[in-house]
Amino acid sequence: MLGSIAGFWISVVLFGLVGFSVLVGMFASAFGSEQVVVNDNSVLYIDLSGQVVERYQPSDPWTMLQQGNQTGEALVDIIRAIREAKNDDHIIGIYINAAGVAIGKASAEEVVDALRDFKDSGKWVIAYGDSYSQTDYLISSVANSVYLNPIGSVDIHGLSVEVPHFKGLLDKLQVEMQVVRVGEFKSAVEPYILPQMSEPARLQMQVLLDSIWDYERGAIADARNLKVGDVTAWVESQFACQPAEYFVKNLAVDSLLYRRQVEELLRERCDLDDDENLPFITPTQYVSTLSNADSSKNHIAVLFACGDIVDSGNGGIVGATMVPEILALADDDNVKAMVLRVNSGGGSAFASEQIWEALEYFKSQGKLLYVSMGDYAASGGYYISCGADRIYADRSTLTGSIGVFGLIPNLSGLMNNHLGITTTEVKTEPNGFGISTSRPMTEAERAAMQQHVNGVYDLFTKRVAECRKMPQDSVKVIGGGRVWAGGDGVRLGLVDQIGTLTDAINDIATEISIEPDCVVFYPAVEEDFMQLLARQAADNMQVNGYKVDAGTLQLLQFVDRIRTMAPVQARMEPFEIR
Repeated sequence: MLGSIAGFWISVVLFGLVGFSVLVGMFASAFGSEQVVVNDNSVLYIDLSGQVVERYQPSDPWTMLQQGNQTGEALVDIIRAIREAKNDDHIIGIYINAAGVAIGKASAEEVVDALRDFKDSGKWVIAYGDSYSQTDYLISSVANSVYLNPIGSVDIHGLSVEVPHFKGLLDKLQVEMQVVRVGEFKSAVEPYILPQMSEPARLQMQVLLDSIWDYERGAIADARNLKVGDVTAWVESQFACQPAEYFVKNLAVDSLLYRRQVEELLRERCDLDDDENLPFITPTQYVSTLSNADSSKNHIAVLFACGDIVDSGNGGIVGATMVPEILALADDDNVKAMVLRVNSGGGSAFASEQIWEALEYFKSQGKLLYVSMGDYAASGGYYISCGADRIYADRSTLTGSIGVFGLIPNLSGLMNNHLGITTTEVKTEPNGFGISTSRPMTEAERAAMQQHVNGVYDLFTKRVAECRKMPQDSVKVIGGGRVWAGGDGVRLGLVDQIGTLTDAINDIATEISIEPDCVVFYPAVEEDFMQLLARQAADNMQVNGYKVDAGTLQLLQFVDRIRTMAPVQARMEPFEIR
């Protein structure tokens, strides 16, 4: 017994020492790294892997430890690194490693635009992939030389969307999703009430895909000096299933090489011996060497509004924190103008209105407000964008979706018939209990809810009409919940011009006569000690394979979104274009 007790306490001490050593190692890793230096003949290394987010923002430590570090490079760092490297004599070229990147369509378009601009300097871009996904290839096709592993493949298949519908599952669980909406194209609620897409939803999705595919197909053809019909022929030939030599013959890639051989070519370009390491520098590392504008001097504020729009909480576009941020920028004499970078499919109608009003206050201080739309600026995302003095979007941006819906589940069937849970109401007035998820809505409650949704939709379309100088009836014609691609948004007057975040910054800088590099990003990225440690631990877990896979993570995020969703939503349905 004494031996067991001694063994227990020895184990506790050993585990404590191991834990302490790990903590010290993580501390050293977080704070003790050497300063990055850009040497001569350096190569900007763009690793197309992981999930590209608009901008790195630390999560709470527990979330990072649970989910791991799911992100790759931040889009804002990639774009800035490419733009700055163009005129940096220390950077001689760019090497793209295609490895299955997860990036939005509009974000990929902005990377393509930046790479094209980089090549105008006369510097080279080389791409290599063991295999290329379609998005990998879209970005890599801009390179001067595109190399493929001798047994690799190139997947060019066009675009598709697969929307899951939960009506059958909900029926089996006897859960009724009670929907109140405005707009026949407001299809965000369809997965809960229909077993498949309605014809209006299918029509708008087809128009969207055709528009974005026209851009991608044209961009690939232009980069490879081919005709658009040649790229179409690739799709028709089941391109991904062809042998590697077929990709060379059809000019999709320049040569078949192993990674080792490509690295030998890079060493020759860098004038290195065989035993010397390649002088790679990542966008994050490179950006860390660049000087940043001083927020205490005159500057342009670039405010990121990314994710779901929610009333309160920690993630996404939180109305309770975004509004004070905007008001502070409005009252800051050093902020001369603002570019709002929107990447959101919408969310809470209430929070959207509060953010819109705060942006109106910003403009009332005599300051210019431009909006740059990312992958999405739809529904609530468009609500907060519409008041800008000028709106920029990429061709692949999804915007519009001007519509409102309410979604209230009736769980009485599940509770009563499957779980054996019953409820009793005691109230002083006929409507004293309010709308409940434990019973179906009454006719009076449904009518009141519809009136409320109609009122929010009327306010939404009124805001758009006033800000875009259009008749409200015209807004309702192109609204109704319909989603548009960026190019169609320009044609319809929802967007002013096709352009990137860089274009918006350069144009607003010219308008107010300030240097375009006098830019400060908001909200400030503040990572405390515990978050630093959690990120280091998450990175270590990811390296060792302990992470939540992307599919499971998306499902968990979807369930959490439904759980925390406000009753009245200005939101487009979430979907992934592949």
